[in-house]
Amino acid sequence: MISIRLMRLGGKKKPFYRIIVIDSRKPRESKAKDILGYYDPLKEPPDIKIDMEKAKFWLERGAQASNTVQSLLHRVSKSEKLTH
Repeated sequence: MISIRLMRLGGKKKPFYRIIVIDSRKPRESKAKDILGYYDPLKEPPDIKIDMEKAKFWLERGAQASNTVQSLLHRVSKSEKLTH
């Protein structure tokens, strides 16, 4: 099963995340099938960049987004609607 989830990067107490597509049975630090964007929770407001076209592509093919990624996708789609 394919999942869309976060991959933690950054140092101790300085998290930075990539939003990746990966086989759900693989560990968090394994090689990703695709990188959709990133999430930096330390900035104010948090910096979120997601390629929505790629995300839609993978979701249409049955990929399951984690709860955190679902909320990030929702926030990005809502902010895109406000700017357009």
